[in-house]
Amino acid sequence: MSTPSLHLASSSPRRREILTALGLSFSAAGVDVDERRLEGEAPEVMVVRLASAKAAAATDDVAQLVLGADTAVVLGDVVFGKPRDVDDALSMLARLSGRTHQVMTGVALRRGASLQTALSITAVKFREIYPDEALSYWHSGEPCDKAGAYAIQGRGGVFVEAIVGSYSGVVGLPAFETARLLREAGLETLIEGHGRVVSGAATIE
Repeated sequence: MSTPSLHLASSSPRRREILTALGLSFSAAGVDVDERRLEGEAPEVMVVRLASAKAAAATDDVAQLVLGADTAVVLGDVVFGKPRDVDDALSMLARLSGRTHQVMTGVALRRGASLQTALSITAVKFREIYPDEALSYWHSGEPCDKAGAYAIQGRGGVFVEAIVGSYSGVVGLPAFETARLLREAGLETLIEGHGRVVSGAATIE
């Protein structure tokens, strides 16, 4: 039985790195999808809907399996997107400072007319962020294209006191949920010992 081909409907280098770390061969390209939140839409519903829309937006001939993902930083009912400018980024970091927020990532896998989805929700606890270090962080260039104005895998990791859930989900593609969807579709990933997917997680003490 041949291994199905895989396409990632995203231009995110972080998502490509996670799939590569799982031992997968795949193609990748971004898609044009309206990522605005619908009126009254719950954040967890939004990320799954957008992941599904991204998977659906790729052409049918790119691969047998098409993977889409969408990530949102959520505090209460507020969804933090990518900062528009320095003032927006500093405002986001100030609101996240010293608090626990959620990072929600929806994943969708399309095979022909079939679509399977998964949702990862991770709690991220920030230490207090001082205004001068938030400004310095902005000038590093890292927050510019990151939801919530930070990257846990980069310099922004110094603000993270602890997480409960999936580290890879915060980065942008939850390894456990993604590998499970792929395995159910007939595509094995890099696994450990007794069939358990390798993925990082930590807990708040």
